[in-house]
Amino acid sequence: MMSKSRGLTGLQKFLTYLILSLFSLFSLYPVLVVFSISIRPGDRLLSKSLALIPENFTFQTYADLFTRQPFLTWMGNSLIVSVLVTFFAVALAAIAGYAFSRYKFKGRNSAMIGLITTQMFPVTMLLLPLFIMLIRIGAYDSYIGLIIAYSATALPFTIWQMKGYYDTIPYSLEEAALVDGASPALIFFKIILPLALPALAITALFSFMTAWSEYLVAAVLIQDPDLFTLPMGLKLFSSNMEVAWGLYSAGAIVVSLPVVVLFIALSRWLVSGLTLGSVKG
Repeated sequence: MMSKSRGLTGLQKFLTYLILSLFSLFSLYPVLVVFSISIRPGDRLLSKSLALIPENFTFQTYADLFTRQPFLTWMGNSLIVSVLVTFFAVALAAIAGYAFSRYKFKGRNSAMIGLITTQMFPVTMLLLPLFIMLIRIGAYDSYIGLIIAYSATALPFTIWQMKGYYDTIPYSLEEAALVDGASPALIFFKIILPLALPALAITALFSFMTAWSEYLVAAVLIQDPDLFTLPMGLKLFSSNMEVAWGLYSAGAIVVSLPVVVLFIALSRWLVSGLTLGSVKG
């Protein structure tokens, strides 16, 4: 009797799956429309047909994207920046989050409030100080400048995320390891980090997405066409007079694939990383 009361009835399961399916279709429909535009012949945005797969469809726009456009250069630039931003953001957030979680030091609360306060302001407010700072250190219009800007944007959230997750790990584990003679560094790398893999997955995904799909900061900090990232490159397909809708849509589909692949690869850790990391803070 208890198992029946706790479980879902057949009607409840049907309604649950129906609602989830409707929301999934609602989310996927814009992606399917963009894909449909990318394979339409004649570079047409609008069509009288409601079919997602148009008549006489062609994948020529995808071939042109990789052969007639510097798309691979843009993708290489985005990969370099995104991977390095992910590496630095994960490394710094893992260390800083642990320090905020486990150590009491002067200015700790002020620093944490300062970090979260930066999330209250839009990125556009940070562009001018970032622009001035990067010019002064000679990092303007370079990979290094873009990496610094994206890392600074991602770190406040990721540090708080890591700190909240570390708070859920019992300190008794570290005390037991200290009694056994383990050093603080050994405890952090061998005990704490393996337990914090879900939070590290969230940090990696958020950091990668911050750098991979961002346009506004890159448009201000990068002027050299050889350093253009994917969002900046895709913007070149539109002008004041016309838009190459086929190339634009094909590029949008290709750009979204790495994020989807990364999300699927990290999905086993994402739910626990988001829920447990928000329990304390």
